[in-house]
Amino acid sequence: MEQENVKCSFCGRDKRETEVLIAGITGHICDNCVEQAKSIVKEEMSEKVNEELTSNINLLKPIDFKRHLDEYIIGQEEAKKTLSVAVYNHYKRVTQKVDEDEIEIEKSNVVMVGETGTGKTLLAKTIAKILNVPFCIADATVITEAGYVGEDVESILSRLLQAADYDVNAAERGIVFIDEIDKIARKSDNPSITRDVSGEGVQQAMLKLLEGTTVGVPPQGGRKHPEQKLVQVNTKDVLFICGGAFDGIVTAIGKRVNTHAVGYSASKKADEFDKDNMLQYVSPQDLKSFGLIPELIGRFPVLTYLNPLDGDALRRILTEPKNSLVKQYVKLFEMEGIKLSFDKKVLDHIVEKALEFKLGARGLRSICEAIMVDAMFELPSEKDVKEFKVTYSYAKNKLSKSTMNKMKAA
Repeated sequence: MEQENVKCSFCGRDKRETEVLIAGITGHICDNCVEQAKSIVKEEMSEKVNEELTSNINLLKPIDFKRHLDEYIIGQEEAKKTLSVAVYNHYKRVTQKVDEDEIEIEKSNVVMVGETGTGKTLLAKTIAKILNVPFCIADATVITEAGYVGEDVESILSRLLQAADYDVNAAERGIVFIDEIDKIARKSDNPSITRDVSGEGVQQAMLKLLEGTTVGVPPQGGRKHPEQKLVQVNTKDVLFICGGAFDGIVTAIGKRVNTHAVGYSASKKADEFDKDNMLQYVSPQDLKSFGLIPELIGRFPVLTYLNPLDGDALRRILTEPKNSLVKQYVKLFEMEGIKLSFDKKVLDHIVEKALEFKLGARGLRSICEAIMVDAMFELPSEKDVKEFKVTYSYAKNKLSKSTMNKMKAA
């Protein structure tokens, strides 16, 4: 008789009104209360994890972000300012506590347009380093539509998971830099009998990923298959930054800015534009002309550009940033107990060659390697050498013997 009157100690339901009644030392709990308790614990633990992740994010004000970027990247003031604001707004959105009546802030994905070697990848890397969030670089050129040779769009998130040590909560607040985004432009506006599997097809597959959705991600990367265990990742709070050279977009910009000019006013209007740096006038319309679909462009509300590097910028890149090339070589030789120095004329000569080859900041490294390779090969074995100075005649001699000297500007 006593057993029949047993009730749940939490909700007071009678044993007959429950599916299962679990007995404890001094009380009982029904299946309904167990389910509710489970959801409460899950919610509390989720909030605790979110608070911990939020506290780990080093969120600076936009001015402080830019100040940090200035230490590593020379010039590119517009790109640094735009990126600092976009990242700050995005992580303010991530860390806000959402109420029912509160305005929901949308994602601020970024697309950067700039010539090769102007610092697109370095900008994204430096931002992630400052923030202390998981960061990965994905290459758009290897991605194809599902079912074709290449990688699935989801493989982008596999790299982010790996960067976050497979902590899904941390990965869901990370930054993904998609390089060579211009290489997935649609090949032609004309209909074709063949599928554009690495162009428009990839753009369409990326749409939901960029906007925010829960994606089944293969943890080890590669193609998805039915028997594989997938990790569910929500991309709602993942910031996507894309970069591309968009080779040839300058023509589209030129056509657009001169479209409505006729007669005498045409030449007058053309003179108002800086023809050496047409990228500063880039607009979403130009990206559409280049071959990106409007739906994809719409998911990148922030568009910025990087200036081509002139001689002054290249000269500063050689010596000023925290991880400048000259500082790297000095450090390498210092580890061997050798004090390295460069003549001023050597640095000027390196800049001249870099401008000649039109390779941007990456060209500086190639030229420096051509000059320094013999010294780096021989000097570590010579115990008596404590100091080494790179003179203009030495640098010129090494470059003349190098295959680099056979290169010609395109």
